[in-house]
Amino acid sequence: MSKKPRVRFAPSPTGYLHIGGLRTALYNFLYAKKYKGDYFLRIEDTDQKRIVSDAIGKLIESLEWANIMHSEGVYLGEEGEIIERGKYGPYVQSRRLDIYQKYAHELVEKGKAYYCFCTPERLDTLRAVQEKAKLAPAYDKLCLKELSMEDAKKRIASGEKYVIRFDVPETGETEFHDAVRGKIKFVNKNLDDFVILKSDGYPTYHLAHVVDDHLMKTTLVFRGEEWLPSTPKHILMFRAFGWEAPEYAHLCVILNKNTKKKLSKRDGDASVEDFMKKGYLPEAVVNFIALLGWNPKTEQEIFSLSDLAKEFDVAKLNRAGAILDTEKLDWMNGMYIRQKNIKDLAQLCRPYLEIVSSAIRRKGGNQILSDEYLEKIVTVERERMCKLSDIADGSEIYFERPEYKKQLLAWKKMLEKEILDSLQKSLEIVGEIEEKKWELGNLKNKLLGEADPKNRGILFWPLRVALTGKEKSPSPWEVAWVIGRGESMERIHAAIKLIKN
Repeated sequence: MSKKPRVRFAPSPTGYLHIGGLRTALYNFLYAKKYKGDYFLRIEDTDQKRIVSDAIGKLIESLEWANIMHSEGVYLGEEGEIIERGKYGPYVQSRRLDIYQKYAHELVEKGKAYYCFCTPERLDTLRAVQEKAKLAPAYDKLCLKELSMEDAKKRIASGEKYVIRFDVPETGETEFHDAVRGKIKFVNKNLDDFVILKSDGYPTYHLAHVVDDHLMKTTLVFRGEEWLPSTPKHILMFRAFGWEAPEYAHLCVILNKNTKKKLSKRDGDASVEDFMKKGYLPEAVVNFIALLGWNPKTEQEIFSLSDLAKEFDVAKLNRAGAILDTEKLDWMNGMYIRQKNIKDLAQLCRPYLEIVSSAIRRKGGNQILSDEYLEKIVTVERERMCKLSDIADGSEIYFERPEYKKQLLAWKKMLEKEILDSLQKSLEIVGEIEEKKWELGNLKNKLLGEADPKNRGILFWPLRVALTGKEKSPSPWEVAWVIGRGESMERIHAAIKLIKN
């Protein structure tokens, strides 16, 4: 590499960060880390009609959550304000309008672009005629052919609205090398004379990103494959300015698993915010999305962020679409959950259990979610968790005494006397265990030691239901350990009373 690598993530603040956008940011980050380059964040907000007011802040928060940290560009200040750091600023495009206007007019002076005064009505008529003739929609260069520069400037001076269009060559081909797809050619006559500066003085994406990538010294652009048809336009603009274009790497689309169509913001699990709310860990999401379009060519599937930075290779990016398989993500997230120490995992789970705990306290429950109690619940539940939010499923058993019909206490076709005998035996077993020896391993050993090895359900089923009121739950010794000796005995007594009545 002759130049220092400089890459950027340049999203539009039009809503929550799409999972595809997070992947683009990640690949930029990994590339910069691997090759000791710069990675900066630029905000492309020139399409003012689509701007969402708090989107920039949410976007930065999502990137920080994923630990994909840029070293230059746009940041959130202490009061939540948007600030910029770096020598190539401003990094928010709406703060650079004078720059784009200068370069747009420069292209006009060079004879590479021209002023266009066509009204929306004329353009609609042109499109209708082309559609009827089954021609591809394209501007017909009317203002270039019929207006002199002198006439155009007089009309501008009189206050007439105009746009600036790029003059695409009508002959030849535009060829470039894509880092993912290799050599690509486009026939110039199939390209439209696209607008580069709108009538309100704002640039289009085509002009703004070309100017910015030149001035900010971008060396490689990662972006979605939907931008591939626009790339010859951008290459032509770089050449018109006399600038060297960066290399482009057009990433494969991410597909909805069910429809096999491109994942859109309307799909569930399309935004980073969705994954955050559901309790996916950032390290799992990063690991997962890294593999949506990049193949390490090994059997390894679990990668830390530093591992990814070492292994990442643009040459191993895929052309074919990548399917978003949340079952694979669930598996991966579960792996990361089980790697965490209990104290850290407990605090990550706290918000989900606080919701359950608070709701039950409002109904009269009194179990306080102390750190110790929280850690016990998480110890029992984490083997079954795929997401942090899973901790809340069925967790009411730890906060309130269960209600159930006495028929549920029967294992298979047990009679009431057999259920009573089983519960009395459980009561004796747990009653013999002192408070100071109320440990998970001790409870398990005592109960397993007393159960009939050929039919453990006779002892364990009535006890499980007495403790939880459910057919499916963690093992009775796990639940008993969490809720404690006194509460366990109270629940068994309540079950015995229910059978007797």
